[in-house]
Amino acid sequence: MTAFRYRAVDDAGRESAGVLEADTARAARGLLRERGLYPLDVANVRGSTGHQRRPGRLRDAELTLLSRQWATLLASGLTVDASLAALIEQAEREAVRQILAGVRSEILAGYGLRAALERYPAAFPTIYRASVAAGEQSGELPGVMMQLADYLERRSALRQKTLQALLYPAIVAAVALLVVVGLMTYVVPQVVTVFQHSRQALPLLTRAMIGLSALLREWGWLVLVGTGGVGLWARLLLRSPSVQRRWDARLLRLPVLGRHLRTLDATRFASTLAILTGSGVPLLPALDAGREVMTRLPLQDAVRDAAERVREGHGLARALGATAAFPPLLIHMIANGEATGRLDELLERAARLQQQELENRTAVLTSLLEPALLLAMGALVLAIVLAVMQPIIEINTLLR
Repeated sequence: MTAFRYRAVDDAGRESAGVLEADTARAARGLLRERGLYPLDVANVRGSTGHQRRPGRLRDAELTLLSRQWATLLASGLTVDASLAALIEQAEREAVRQILAGVRSEILAGYGLRAALERYPAAFPTIYRASVAAGEQSGELPGVMMQLADYLERRSALRQKTLQALLYPAIVAAVALLVVVGLMTYVVPQVVTVFQHSRQALPLLTRAMIGLSALLREWGWLVLVGTGGVGLWARLLLRSPSVQRRWDARLLRLPVLGRHLRTLDATRFASTLAILTGSGVPLLPALDAGREVMTRLPLQDAVRDAAERVREGHGLARALGATAAFPPLLIHMIANGEATGRLDELLERAARLQQQELENRTAVLTSLLEPALLLAMGALVLAIVLAVMQPIIEINTLLR
């Protein structure tokens, strides 16, 4: 059977859309009429890439839940296509149903699960497809799917904790910026106008605030446009691999941020390598997949160099250690795993330790960032208040 995407209307004229399975498009229209629907459009999910919008990516939570449910269905004895049929009925979002129906159509057409998932690279990342292929070959697909669900859950939890930790400082910074802009564009001009008509020489701080206020009021729009233009130019510039590589190298050399970014990529790399090696994927393909989940190009280059050394016969720990790009903890754990034959287990442990380090460091940095932002906001407001109060204090002094 084949999956068909349809649009139809009922007797009341209400339009509906979805995915159903039938042998042919004609049979699909017949099924719709049996349901009391009048088909407007029926198209094969596999072949409808011309005028139909191809389904995009799955949300992290959706992919995690899908993997866990899929693993449970496979462990209960269902075949891949039967489990996909159950998942299609269970899915709540139309895009998810379309992706799963497309995958099932590929499988029913005779393709393997890895090849079916390859049709939707935006929905299923590289590590997912490589792990599924290893699970198919080893016959341990349910266990591999459960490992993937755990990995995706940890990755989502780390991202969520980071965003939650940065949310309050971001709100404080936005409020501080709005307050300062409001003071500079409205309050300062109203108050300082009184002193501009006097013959009294205004203090340097007051003159500076008046000039800055005039600049914001008259040319503030140009500042916004210029800032947006610089941001767009920088984004286009960073699309060049050579520029991106130099930028990443500078970021990685920074005292605090560099270590944080390095540990973040090392955590992704270790988690990916743990899943793939534990699933039976050979080390060299696992290194290639681990390189693709990293975001910093210098670290990707280090993994590529390490893979060349492994191909020449060096051990993984020695090859990675020669690059001097990864945390020593990861290198020692890998060396211990190679010596004891428990590489996947110790890689998983190293990933968990590094994730805990990331969470602790993020908590410390955000706890320091909040008072720093408050102090900076207070200093700006104090400067504005002093700029307004200094002329008043001088006038009072002259009157005495």
